[in-house]
Amino acid sequence: MTFFEYMSAGGAIMWVILAMSVVATAFVIERLFFFASESSEPKEIESAFARALESRGVEAARDTLPGRGSMRKLFITACENWNMKSEGLKEVLNGKLRSELFRWEKNLFFLEITAKVSTLLGLLGTVLGMVEMFRTLNIGGSVNSSAVTGGIWKALFTTVAGLSVAIPMIVIHGLLERRITVEEEKLRRGVDFIMKRGHEREKGASRE
Repeated sequence: MTFFEYMSAGGAIMWVILAMSVVATAFVIERLFFFASESSEPKEIESAFARALESRGVEAARDTLPGRGSMRKLFITACENWNMKSEGLKEVLNGKLRSELFRWEKNLFFLEITAKVSTLLGLLGTVLGMVEMFRTLNIGGSVNSSAVTGGIWKALFTTVAGLSVAIPMIVIHGLLERRITVEEEKLRRGVDFIMKRGHEREKGASRE
């Protein structure tokens, strides 16, 4: 059986499931590229930030921070607001952290929706196929075992298609969420590092 014969046997719902899987796959690819470009090593940025503070001051720190990801943007925000008091600085950093996490979570909801809806669509297609099969048998007035088994076989196509889309999407969604959790922990560590330096700055200023 060819691809188009398989799709035709499953009915219109098969094409809906296929369309959702194509869109979800595009989102997965986009997220993978985003994760790769926005990931950064916190130790490198923290070290560069600390060296800049000790040698040339916070003005120079912005230009010496490595990478271009979310962690760097967090530290740039710290540089831009370095003269604020600790409470205000922490509030600004937490706001930047939330905005960066929002960027990381973008479009993930569609993967979760695809996993849930494709399963339900598959079951709906199977139920509709069974209804149509029994309606046809009722009109015919006779029961043919080959017709029954053939009808059930075709009706199950949508369930197979739905599960074939849902299972990978559930796994991928879980892995991406785990990656976001790791990035969130890195960003929170960055906030703590910045605030520690900020407290040291305030203590030094108070002594003077």
